[in-house]
Formats: sequence, C-alpha cells, structure tokens
Amino acid sequence: MKARYGKPVVPSRRRGQGPSPRKRMTVVVALLCVAASGLVVRAFDLQVVRKQFYQDQGDARFLREMPIAVSRGTIFDRNGEPLAVSTPVASIWANPPEVLENEDRIPELAKALHVDADDLKQKIAQRADKEFMYIARQMRPEDAQAIVDLKIPGIAAQREYRRYYPSGAVNSHILGFTNIDDHGQEGLELAFDEWLAGKPGAKRVIRDRMGHVVEDVELVREPQPGRDITLSIDRRIQYLAYSALKDTLDKNKADSGSIVMMDVHTGEVLAMANLPSFNPNAVRGSTPSERRNRAVTDVVEPGSTMKAFTMAAALMSGKYTPTSPLIETSPGTWMIGGHPVRDTHNWGTLTPTGVITKSSNVGAAKIAMTLDTDFLYGVYKSFGLGNSTGSGFPGEAAGYLPVGRTWKPIEKSRLAYGYNLNLTPLQLASGYAAIANGGALRAPSFIKGADNPPNQVVTPEVAHELVRMLETVVAPGGTGYGFASVANYSVAGKTGTSHKNSVGGYYSNNYISLFVGMIPASAPRLVTVVVINDPKGGRYYGGSVAGPAFAQVMTGAVRLLDIPPDNVGRWYAGGPSQGGLIGTSNAPPPQADDSAAEEVVP
Repeated sequence: MKARYGKPVVPSRRRGQGPSPRKRMTVVVALLCVAASGLVVRAFDLQVVRKQFYQDQGDARFLREMPIAVSRGTIFDRNGEPLAVSTPVASIWANPPEVLENEDRIPELAKALHVDADDLKQKIAQRADKEFMYIARQMRPEDAQAIVDLKIPGIAAQREYRRYYPSGAVNSHILGFTNIDDHGQEGLELAFDEWLAGKPGAKRVIRDRMGHVVEDVELVREPQPGRDITLSIDRRIQYLAYSALKDTLDKNKADSGSIVMMDVHTGEVLAMANLPSFNPNAVRGSTPSERRNRAVTDVVEPGSTMKAFTMAAALMSGKYTPTSPLIETSPGTWMIGGHPVRDTHNWGTLTPTGVITKSSNVGAAKIAMTLDTDFLYGVYKSFGLGNSTGSGFPGEAAGYLPVGRTWKPIEKSRLAYGYNLNLTPLQLASGYAAIANGGALRAPSFIKGADNPPNQVVTPEVAHELVRMLETVVAPGGTGYGFASVANYSVAGKTGTSHKNSVGGYYSNNYISLFVGMIPASAPRLVTVVVINDPKGGRYYGGSVAGPAFAQVMTGAVRLLDIPPDNVGRWYAGGPSQGGLIGTSNAPPPQADDSAAEEVVP
C-alpha cells in the first residue's frame, strides 16, 4: 500500500498480538541471567558460605568414627607360661531407628540371637532416640558373622577382645579379672590395668545405610597395644599350693584357707592360693566371698607363730641367748594382772629355745614382760606388723598392732604369744622371710625381677640363732614333729593355733590353725605360710592341721626349683631320711599327736 502523499504506510499491530520477538528474547535472556545468577549465588552459598554446615550434615549421616580395638597385654608366670591372654571376639550393635524401620526383620534377628523377639523389640524401642546400642557382646567371631550375613538394616558387628585364664580357679585370686569392656576389676589385672590395657585407636569411615563400612577415610588415633607382664608366680608351684590347700580343707572340713610361698632372697611371691575360689572365666557365677584374696585382705590373730618375733626382740635386747637364762614355766599357769596365762602342760624349766620348741605361752609371756615396752613394740613394727607390706596388691589389709604406749601388762603378755593383734598371711610370710634372709626384710613382690631393696631389721647373728631355734619345732618333741617334715631337708618353722574372735570375746570351739616354715633350714630359700580357718575334722592345732599342707607343698617345690638336700652325706650313707634335723634317725618318725601342741586359750 502506498501513502497518499508518496510515503509508505506501515500496517498497524493488531490489538492483543503481544510483544515483539526481540522483546521476548530480551525477557528470556534476562530470566536466564537471573536463574544463572541464582544458581551461582546458591552454589557459592553451598560451596563457600555454608559448606561446613552441609559437610557436617552429610558426615553425620554417613561418616562415623570407629574404635580400633587393641589386645590387652599377656600376663606370664616366671617361666613364660601364659596366665592371662586376650582372645578376639565380636559384638553385635544396632542403629535403633533404622532397625525399627524394618521391624519385620526383628524376629529373624531374635532367632539368631536366641532371645525373645518381643523383648528384643522392646529393648531396641527404648533406645529409639539413639544411633548406637549393643545387642550382644563378646560372641564368637563366626557366630557374629552369621548374624551380619542376614543383612538386617541397622545391624553390624565390631571386633573386641575377651580375657581368658588358662588356669581357671588356681590363679584367680592373684590375677583377678576384667569386666566386659576389658578393664581390670580385681587382683593384678586391676593393679596393672593401665600398663596392660593399652590405648584403643580410632579411624573415620564411611558407612552405608546397612551399617557396612564402605571406605576408610582417615586414621584418627594410632592404636597402642597393651604391654605384657611377667609375674613372680611359678605356675607349677601355684598348682601344688592350690591342690595341697584343697586336700587340707577337705580332710579337716575347714571353712577356708590360704597358702603363701615367698622366695627368701628376693621377696618374690612364688605362690598364693586361697579357698574357696572362683573361675575368672565365669565371674558371674561367683560370690564376693569367693573372689576375696584372703591372703592379703583377711586378718587373723597369729597365735604362737608370733613367738618368733617376740624371741627376736629378746635376743636383740642382749638379755637372752638361745640357751639362757632358764625360764620357769611351772606349774603351767602364770597369773598376770588377775588373768591367767596357760600352757597345755607343765613344761617346767625351759631355755629360750625350749620355749619355742614346746610353744610355751607362759615362757613367751615372761620373756616379753622383761623387755622394755617401746623396744618390743619397735621390733614388732620393724617386721612390718601393723603396716601394709608394700606389695601394691589392691585391697591389702594393714593388720592391727596396738601402739606400745597403750599396752597394759596383760595385753603385753598376750601379744607375746599372738593375741590382741591381727596379721594377714602375707604379712606373716614377709616377717618370717626376713628371719630366713639374715634379718633383711623385703617387701613382697608379684613381679619377677622387681627392684626390691632390703631393710635390715635384726642382725644376721640374731636371725641365724632364730632359725636354729625354729628347727627344733620340727624335731622330736617339737609341736610340728611328724607333720611338717620334708624328706632329706632340714625345716625350721613354727606352729600356731588361736581361737577365732567374735564380738565381745572368743569362740570356744572355733580355731585358726597356722604353720610357718622355711627350707632348707641350713640356708633358707623358701618360706611358706599355711592358714586354715575353722577346721572341724577332729583336730585343730596348727601342727597337725596346717603342717601337712606345708610339707606337701615344700616337697614338690624343692624338686621343681632344684634345691639340693642339705643332708646329702647322710642320704648317701644310709638312705634318705624321713625329715627333721640333720642327723636324725632314718626310721620314720612316729605320727605326732596334739599332746605337745601350744595352748590356744587367750
């Protein structure tokens, strides 16, 4: 169309036709730019501004820090035999929310675990707000793997270690035990827990929704396995002690008992047995009474075994020698402070050695009353009476020795023959080991080769005299003759019998029977204490009840340790002797009875 005056006419846009393509393009480009800008801003927000937040959220869903279990250190006996080892086990754990999302699989899980399905579901539901809970602990690895193979969502396994004690009840009181998390609870497991336990490691891993490890991300903490310990205990002698103690308790129908053996020169504890005992591999079936290490936690009045310490003070005072002065014990009773001190027999006139041989209460009391109280108290304390031995064993009792300035005459006299004070079997062994070691006291040690410096408590001369005096106890006429003898070896020792105390007094028919001895007497190597609580088999004196257990243990110990007999000349000349002092008859000694036993009435 042409314009009327020669100009072209542009056709007009129809109403409602919309924007032109150019404008549309502009709008589209603008929108794309805005969207792109938004994406850039959002990406910047995600990758820079809020990166850590979203990273943490992602990690919370898939990244986990897993412990790396470490093996607890092995406990060996002095000869390298394992007494406590750690074995690998596995524990089943669950993510409760995830398991509950698949609760139809719970009966299958319960069947594999041999538990009730409803109880298991309730247990899991109670922890629905948690992400971790144990379902079963310390399973055999193959059993745990069978459960993992069921591929139940939220169920997984992790490796752990469980303590195993090859000797069972024989060493249980020494070793103690660990709990389900492998931490020491009693005994040396507790005393050296930090050393044995090591330090578990940790690593970060990525887990899928099934709980399976997809990838190890990083090592967070390097694992440090537990360190081993070599004890002073000899597994072979420990078994001998345990067996002898069991035989003694069965034969005498006794309630309980303890045996402690120490190496005289080092102070090392070679054996320590108690009964009743328990199986550390099945602790749940035991009672606190069975788990108690009576040799270090229980105290007793030592009875006549105390007379060796009283005689040590007498010899140290310079007022007495083994043969003088003579002490009159007639008529077998001595009144002091209105209270009687009694012997079982009228022993008449005795030398200080005779007081030990016949275990005269009257003689011991008369000797004690001639000694300065502070001096006598100091000698008792120097042997460790009333103090912890320093062994470091958890729960060790210190015993009780009243302070010297508080002693009344009757109390002083009774202390001389073993009443009005309390000792543990370990304290008694330690004190006698000092006598056997030339008067040098060493703290008992449970670790082989431990630094254990001596403390001279009496002179070597006095210690030697005491050993010679204690030899007479196992010789003819002594209270231990025929019971505590060891063939081809000289023995020095002391019997002891005391009434059990109760609130307000003493039981009339309940006793503690003791024997402490050293072998060979000519050059002592070993000291052993036997304590029998409340024998009911018809005998109760220390010589007849505890003496045979001493002989049984020592007979095996000298053989195992290759300790040569100290009467070799006579052995080759006329055949093995049956025990007692060097030069005694080869004929078997008559079976001793309790007629020469020490008085036990306080």
